[in-house]
Amino acid sequence: MTYRFFTPAKASAATGLTAEVYRQLRDEFLGPVPTFQALSVAPDVLAATWALMREALLAGDASRVDRELVASSVSRANRCRFCVDAHVMLLHALGEHALAEVVARGGTPPEPRHAELARWAEASRRPAAADWTGRYRPELTGTLLAFHFVNRVVSALLDPDLLPGGLQRSPAVRSVGGRLYARTARAAREPGRGLPLVDAGAAAPPAWAGDSPVGVAYAALRNAALRGGDLLGDVARQTVAATVRWEDGRFPDRPADWAVDLVRDVPGADRVGTRIALLTAFAPSAVSLGDVALWRLSHPGDADLVRLVAYGAMTATDHVARSLTSARLQGDHHA
Repeated sequence: MTYRFFTPAKASAATGLTAEVYRQLRDEFLGPVPTFQALSVAPDVLAATWALMREALLAGDASRVDRELVASSVSRANRCRFCVDAHVMLLHALGEHALAEVVARGGTPPEPRHAELARWAEASRRPAAADWTGRYRPELTGTLLAFHFVNRVVSALLDPDLLPGGLQRSPAVRSVGGRLYARTARAAREPGRGLPLVDAGAAAPPAWAGDSPVGVAYAALRNAALRGGDLLGDVARQTVAATVRWEDGRFPDRPADWAVDLVRDVPGADRVGTRIALLTAFAPSAVSLGDVALWRLSHPGDADLVRLVAYGAMTATDHVARSLTSARLQGDHHA
């Protein structure tokens, strides 16, 4: 596993909040995997990301298979190969070998309910164009939003291959990996344990979550990630927000050229930061070494880069979240 722009500190050196997050990750997930290690330089963002993933993907009595299908389908819509590979492996861990391989090939699940769920998840990439809204219980909706955020962070900060040469895409390797994690993947998790790690501030949990801990976790992540916008000026933030709204998840044909055009009217000191935030929102793998080198001229620390990436990722994620309508969610939580 290779990090694109910096190498995080070893997990064994973690202290404070980061160490507590890593402890829960060892107890309840796959350990301090690269996604979380990349966020460790911004502990509040790390803790809130874990809290949302835990409460949405792992805890409670919603079907874990359904949640892994949502995670895989959103990751495919966002072109995050790393996350598709990881969650296909977890479908194997849950014993869903045929479904895992259909998802790995980009096919349609044969079971109608799974096919509908995958279509719902994939359509969320462009919610306005698809007239998309929420129709599922908070754990599934929270998983969908968690992976809109995580996909972008992963694609910006990590190389896409879990193993050298993309070995994780071999069906045999996926199946073996699934067996190794079967016990962890199938264990029941009590809701709420991730919440003491985070501070949702004054933000009310979103209406789509009802009284689920998922809503508190989402509010905490939104607060922590959007604070990265403080690294940019008003015009820059307005440019990012407006672009996310009007482009509605469209993949730019040539992301580098697209981003250059969008930042022409942004004050010079904010152009590279605005560019990185926009690329993270739409085509995060297009964030380049050159972009980061220019950003580091004024922001040399790794934490500022991670916070900027988190800001771009959350701005795009919250565009999806705003498409959820409480009226259609009322009485229509299924799966």
